[in-house]
Amino acid sequence: MARQIIQLNNTKISTAKPQEKDYTLSDGQGLYLLIKTNGSKLWRFNYYDLLKKRKLISLGSYPDISLLEARSKRDEYRSLLAKGIDPQDYIFKQKEQAIFMQSNTLISVAQDWREMKSSKVEADTMKDQWRLLELHLFPHLGNMPISEITAPFTRMKLQKLADEKKFEMLKKVIRGLNEIMRFAVNGGLIQFNPTANIQELFPSGEVQHRPSIHPDKLPQFLEAVNKANIQLQTRCLLEWQLLTMVRPSEAAGTMWKEIDFDNAVWVIPKERMKGKKRPHLVPLSKQAINILNIMRPITGHCDFVFPKNGDLTANMSSETINKALRKMGYQGILCAHGFRSIASTALNENEFNVEIIEALLSHVKGDKVRTAYDRSTYEKQKRQYIEWWGDFVEKASVRPCLLGASET
Repeated sequence: MARQIIQLNNTKISTAKPQEKDYTLSDGQGLYLLIKTNGSKLWRFNYYDLLKKRKLISLGSYPDISLLEARSKRDEYRSLLAKGIDPQDYIFKQKEQAIFMQSNTLISVAQDWREMKSSKVEADTMKDQWRLLELHLFPHLGNMPISEITAPFTRMKLQKLADEKKFEMLKKVIRGLNEIMRFAVNGGLIQFNPTANIQELFPSGEVQHRPSIHPDKLPQFLEAVNKANIQLQTRCLLEWQLLTMVRPSEAAGTMWKEIDFDNAVWVIPKERMKGKKRPHLVPLSKQAINILNIMRPITGHCDFVFPKNGDLTANMSSETINKALRKMGYQGILCAHGFRSIASTALNENEFNVEIIEALLSHVKGDKVRTAYDRSTYEKQKRQYIEWWGDFVEKASVRPCLLGASET
């Protein structure tokens, strides 16, 4: 006949005194209290695993772990055994999961993502994006395990931006969050991105067009440029971007090795293009070549045509022109990206072919244009358009393309 075990109670536990040797008080079903010679009382759970090997789990000390809590743990482990799960394996996996979650918070994963992305984008671009996340995302979600981030919780934390009608800022924050989440998916940290469609939960807001001016205001603008207290390199970058119709980051990052002087063409590698799908070939007008000739004695020994002040191994910020425009009093009237709109408007109003204009702006896939034009005609048309635009700018300029300009 099996020995009957009398269950423990708090009185029996609290009155148990240490003896010359350690001894145990059993509560049944593998749970017992070990009374040490020094008076400490330790909970233990004793069981046989699936291979009939005896194992022991420490549950903590009494009274930190009460009798009720110890019994609850025992019952939990017995339930695992009934399901064919070894409690020790379960505890180990739980600890591993806790460590994994603590070391893979949103902010820690974001730091790895930033390191990866920094090699692919301009330093200033990365700096601006990171600052935006520091202000509007990390204070709310940064310390959360990335595996616990949900769309409803994220929406709640970002709702303030929508309430303040900061829709463009909200879009940028969500874009950054989703880049981090996709990075986590690709790294095996999470199985899917729960915030992939969160933008749909917010109003889109009104479309904000980048400020620009009509081409007939170009002479007035170029006169302001001529009178502005800006450095020669900044003015050259401004006119280079205006003449080539490229985006601010593409202009600021121009490298000498990308310029083919023999054929008067600038080949921007796909890695530097929006979308990163294909290189962009920019025919160079004589006015654009003149800008390069001005810069070559100054920066020809550098990698970049427009290197950063104080660091010749980096290019000028894509925000340089915007800062100059603000200094000139054009804030809210014209931005660097708006240069493209000036060129587009001028070409369209003079009834040039829309598809070629869009190709010059790298707005359409080259294959689409080439279905209507053979390659030689296509390149010839692009060059004719860019030469026309260069002449248009030169006629509008007080000092045509920096001839006679001096650094201030």
